[in-house]
Amino acid sequence: MFDFMAGIGKNVILMTAITAWFTAQVLKTITSYWRHGSFNAERLVGAGGMPSSHTALVVSLAVGVALKDGLESSLFAVAVVLAGIVMYDAAGVRRAAGKQAKVINKLVREMRVEHKVRDTRLKELLGHTPLEVLGGAVHGTLIAYAFYVFCR
Repeated sequence: MFDFMAGIGKNVILMTAITAWFTAQVLKTITSYWRHGSFNAERLVGAGGMPSSHTALVVSLAVGVALKDGLESSLFAVAVVLAGIVMYDAAGVRRAAGKQAKVINKLVREMRVEHKVRDTRLKELLGHTPLEVLGGAVHGTLIAYAFYVFCR
């Protein structure tokens, strides 16, 4: 088991991606506090917010592979396709689902006044704005480059 954990710890690309995700989650918590004036622990693990931690993770993965194996590698191609899918989902599909949840929550609140409707609140902060996705991409790129410079 120790050899397994040591091997994972030596995988620079994996450590790059995990670090990018973790630091983006911390930054997301800080930006949420700055924006709303109160600490929200859910921001440490939740979706949505600035920067996109999903984007930071997949972009750092792709940039890390590019720096280590080159732009011509098959692994880089897989990482770029994965990053594209995740970023599209973050800014497109999940964002649209969050907007729909907001409308449904409003309808439930309004209907509760006149009718008996059970209060089931849907999560509204699911996706990201294009700026949040861009922030995650920049963050992921910087983390991957830092690992490349300091861990080779």
